[in-house]
Amino acid sequence: MPGGGFCRLPGGNMVVALSLPNPAGDGDVRILVHAANRPRALTRLRNLGLRAYLRGNTHPPTPDEITAVLHHPDGLLWRTAPGRDQDLWQPIRALLRP
Repeated sequence: MPGGGFCRLPGGNMVVALSLPNPAGDGDVRILVHAANRPRALTRLRNLGLRAYLRGNTHPPTPDEITAVLHHPDGLLWRTAPGRDQDLWQPIRALLRP
């Protein structure tokens, strides 16, 4: 994956950042996952039903994104597409609600 979409932390864990189509159908969302490794992060998303959306991640997480996901108890956050920085990070449960 050229360009990477992840960042390895000093402790060995990873933060994976993905830009995916919104399951609700309106625009894109940026998803951050904190996990032991990249395959485990992608498995967490597949288990939530985002299997069809995992196409690629070319933009690594920014330092602000890393800080946000590390301070969240679930380690799984989302917000609307980049470029709208006024939007706050939300837990993944808020994205997957019917």
